[in-house]
Amino acid sequence: MSDSKYEKIAEMIVKSKLTVVLTGAGLSTESGIPDFRSKGTGLWEKIDPMEALSTDVLYGNPEKFYRTGFKILTGMKGAKPNKAHLILAKMEKEGLISAIITQNIDNLHYDAGSKNIMEVHGNIRTGHCVKCRKTYGFNVIEEKVAKGEIPPLCTCGGMIRPDVVFFGDSLPDCFNKAWEISSRCDLMIVIGSSLQVGPVNYLPSLAKKLVIINKGDTMYDRRADVLCNESASSALDNIYAKIQEIKASGR
Repeated sequence: MSDSKYEKIAEMIVKSKLTVVLTGAGLSTESGIPDFRSKGTGLWEKIDPMEALSTDVLYGNPEKFYRTGFKILTGMKGAKPNKAHLILAKMEKEGLISAIITQNIDNLHYDAGSKNIMEVHGNIRTGHCVKCRKTYGFNVIEEKVAKGEIPPLCTCGGMIRPDVVFFGDSLPDCFNKAWEISSRCDLMIVIGSSLQVGPVNYLPSLAKKLVIINKGDTMYDRRADVLCNESASSALDNIYAKIQEIKASGR
């Protein structure tokens, strides 16, 4: 991408009073976590999501879920934040961005040090009992499953499930917060998302200005003020460098 695009995005960020970042699976591919829809490598080319990560399977056949779909979640454990996650955390700390709305469940924004995160599709840090609502660490679920306790059970006898939004689940309360801040933001930066999953994919339409950083096409490409078809780390590294130049020059 040309320097002029990096500079334009940097200027938009510096001038914005409220910038929100919306991230998707493409942000974490550089951490070794495959995305869902990329041709040849996407998870959904290998696995039917409705057979692996749906409430129909979770509640209708929990044994199948914990022997199949659960492995997709545990496969994300051990991944580390990449350069893009770290730059976003730094930008938040410096007041350049106000919030991160993420569709990712991999905890990497959290691990990178970001604070104001809206995990609209849940996370793999915690779980809860579907009967009494008692909270458990995700590691407790892993330990129970590893010992052959499938499905893992709470002390009350109810099934413990991860705090991940599966197909068929309602979105968590933080989605309302994500909607509210998206409707107020001066600038939204979408990173690593194909914007195919609703209702999260409606959020960019609420923003006054829009930047998209994604290797593939999205339904909002024509609406975007600036479009970058490249990796998140490369784009953010260059954008952050331009922000420092702008600050140093006093512009």
